Amino acid sequence: MQHVGKLICSNLGARMDSEPKSWRLLADVLYDFGTGLEVISPLCPHLFLEMAGLGNFAKGMAVVAARATRLPIYSSFAKEGNLSDLFAKGEAISTLFNVLGIGAGIQLASTVCSSTQGKLVVGPLLSLMHVYCVREEMRATPVNTLNPQRTALIVAEFLKSGRISSPADLRYQEDILFPGRLIEEAGSVKVGRPLHKVCKPSELQKVKEKFPGEKFILNRGSKCTDMVLERSATGEDALRGWLVAAYAAEVAKSFHVPSENALEEGYSRMSDVFSPFISELQAKGWHTDRFLDGTGCRFAL
Repeated sequence: MQHVGKLICSNLGARMDSEPKSWRLLADVLYDFGTGLEVISPLCPHLFLEMAGLGNFAKGMAVVAARATRLPIYSSFAKEGNLSDLFAKGEAISTLFNVLGIGAGIQLASTVCSSTQGKLVVGPLLSLMHVYCVREEMRATPVNTLNPQRTALIVAEFLKSGRISSPADLRYQEDILFPGRLIEEAGSVKVGRPLHKVCKPSELQKVKEKFPGEKFILNRGSKCTDMVLERSATGEDALRGWLVAAYAAEVAKSFHVPSENALEEGYSRMSDVFSPFISELQAKGWHTDRFLDGTGCRFAL
């Protein structure tokens, strides 16, 4: 079952690149859940195989998610090509605490956890402490790649105050538990829906002509603005589309104009500010050469 979990989780690699901190937290939750099932499985002898198998399945998914998210997180700390050095130091620290954990586990097993009741009390407490520590660790980790949530936060801050946050400034604003929430101040943009759900095939050319030469399609709805990127679109293209959507939402809210006119005005405003905006963004340390939407739903013409 552990191998099945690994195979299933291996298909979610693009999502882990987009939200490494959320998946890293989920990996630890899954691992603790799987370990918990293994601990209590002897208490249910008639369901022993099912519980042990489910525990192994969860731990298999956790191992893949933890390993896959390690590199994107390490990459954000890398300076001047020292990624291997960072990785080696991270593995050394992990090994050190694994050894300390084994020693603490042996001590607990011979004292308070020598009985089943002790295991059932101490196990959940240690698990909660573990998940809390990982959550705080992920919140404190700055990631300098662009994904939907970080792009929305950057755009919202820029429209509100005219300033651009660095990865370190933005880290505590990220929602690790619910990364897919829409941010109204940034135009409530939803990225990655299939193209056929955003606009009809007969309207595709008309929608594309709104922004000639751009690698994004925008379609304003009542609750959100859908953005679909071209297959070769970079982080800069995503930022251009996001700024258009945010400015259009601001214009529509302030002047109650139709969506068509709001998008045109939003595109005009974006064109005026984009050059200094992208220059300052790159100076703050953001990588704009790619956009990690995690869904793979893009279009090609």
